[in-house]
Parts: sequence; C-alpha cells; structure tokens
Amino acid sequence: MASQVPPSKNPTPLADRPLPPSAALSEPADYKNTFRGRMTASKFADPCEAASRASLECLERSHYNRDECMDFFAAYRECKGKWIAQRKEDARKGRDTA
Repeated sequence: MASQVPPSKNPTPLADRPLPPSAALSEPADYKNTFRGRMTASKFADPCEAASRASLECLERSHYNRDECMDFFAAYRECKGKWIAQRKEDARKGRDTA
C-alpha cells in the first residue's frame, strides 16, 4: 500500500506556481464527439478532461496545497456545469444526447 504524503503547508515559490487557468478550460468540448470517439458509452468519457488534468497538474506542482489551485477547481466545476446544462437542454429538445 502506498504511503500518503500530507499536503504542504508552505506556499509554492512564485517561479514554480502554475499560470492561472485559461478561459478555455471553463468550456466543455463537444460531448457528442467525445462519446462518439469511444467504442462504447462510458461514464469515464469527459468533455472537461483538459480542466481536470490541469487541476491535477496544479496540485502536483504545488505539492498538494489545495489553496493554490482553487482557480483550477472552479474552472473544472464551471465546465462540468455547462456540460450538464447542455445535455439537459438537448434532452429537453429531444436531440440525440450520445
């Protein structure tokens, strides 16, 4: 079993901090294309994968200090919210959702 490393209490030096997230991270990819690109429908297909990956990279660079990555988490939440709203709207209008 892997040992757990506690998060760092020290702020990350300015030179090592990731750049703030871009506005593009808040926009989901076209979910229909994301699902069509897979052989089977899966709950693991994620149009917000770029935002998810960026937030995990931020945690890695800041030695798991969550306070320094809150902007990345917010961008991911916003992306997921837009994606869910888009799917609901398509379902309401009777469009093919997958």
